[in-house]
Amino acid sequence: MKFEEYTGKTVFVTGASSGIGQAQAIAFLENGANVFGFDIDERGLLSIDQKYGARFAYSIGSVCKKADVVQAYEGAMAKFKQIDILLNTAGVLDGFAKTLDTDEDLWDKIMNTNIKGTYFVTNAILPQMLKRKSGVIVNMASIAGLVAGGGGAAYTASKHAIVGYTKQLDQDYCREGIRANAIAPGAIQTPMNKADFEGDGEIAKWVAKETPAGRWAQPSEVANLTLYLASQASDYIHGAVVPIDGGWIAR
Repeated sequence: MKFEEYTGKTVFVTGASSGIGQAQAIAFLENGANVFGFDIDERGLLSIDQKYGARFAYSIGSVCKKADVVQAYEGAMAKFKQIDILLNTAGVLDGFAKTLDTDEDLWDKIMNTNIKGTYFVTNAILPQMLKRKSGVIVNMASIAGLVAGGGGAAYTASKHAIVGYTKQLDQDYCREGIRANAIAPGAIQTPMNKADFEGDGEIAKWVAKETPAGRWAQPSEVANLTLYLASQASDYIHGAVVPIDGGWIAR
């Protein structure tokens, strides 16, 4: 998928070291954009940096820590001067733990990463978008933000929060040149889901069987959707949550 409009634009991606975040970073780089990656793990960022050089930069840190977020934002601005597109992709799973199996530490870890981290990064980057009256934000929700069964108590709650946050974000700032939407992935084969494929892979096989499309998706498919949602072609899409789930919700 090719979009010439991204040449010279700058994209800030959280969770860019692996999985969907890494696929998004590469997709925008392949379309001519500058990309700034932010993640707690440097390994995947180094591999991107080695290939794309000057159009890619990154910062190591946690979306849960405001100081790390500010440092990353300042690094991106120093390197690329502005941020046109924000992809809030970083997130963690909760192992499908029910509420009675979710201790406070797990609850806080999920909420701090998935929703508070999105809040921290958005609030760091949004002001410079508002100054230019131009900016696109794509948050990472999940089918767990739309229905039960896509995660445990904490994960499902956090992704429902992302859905509400995205809708309110767009409602509050759309008349000031900001467009916010969310993506709701279903079964995407990423390092986060590695355990499902271990051993005989029975869990992965069951998920594929239960998905109407009959398979898992690859991170690049979510990245392609992101390219569209961040583009001028989707300028009239506001506050939407777009599933990419192989028909899971439609069941």
